[in-house]
Amino acid sequence: MSIPPEEVEAPADDAVLFRSSRWRTFAILALVLLVAYVAVSPLVALFLEAPDDPWWSTLVQGAVVGATVAGAYALTARSALSTWVRASSGGLELAAQGSDPVLLAWPDIDHVVVRRDGLRTVLDVTPVDLDRVHPVSEEDEGWPAIRDDDADPQGRPAFTADLTQVWPGPRALRRELTRRMH
Repeated sequence: MSIPPEEVEAPADDAVLFRSSRWRTFAILALVLLVAYVAVSPLVALFLEAPDDPWWSTLVQGAVVGATVAGAYALTARSALSTWVRASSGGLELAAQGSDPVLLAWPDIDHVVVRRDGLRTVLDVTPVDLDRVHPVSEEDEGWPAIRDDDADPQGRPAFTADLTQVWPGPRALRRELTRRMH
């Protein structure tokens, strides 16, 4: 399991932390499922020619379905893998999906991309050289996942992290990275 950011000293005082939140994911997923259930239920009743349920009954059913599915997801191993990113004047720290955190100074980063991959938002950090990546701890969980495909024009590997559950959110992270990189 990844070291929480509270246990890692920030490289500078102006650090901004972005981290995954199991409770935020639960709340958003439960709300989305509730809205979908309430929106689809009248259509199902219309097509099946079923008697109309009172509005409050549909709302309660949707809440139960949403809470059950979101709760099951929140308890899965995928949801338990914490991701955090911390940007500061000292560099970019990254711990993705249960990995040990690494630190890259801004001059050691060739480019950073926040992109969409289907329904997920993904962060790709391409270091100038993997020898310039600094492990933050002496634990042996390993570095964040490395994407080693032809996405980089020079063919260099990139650290990758799923930002779907990260809060304050991918847009805020993108703004912070743009501010720090330029």
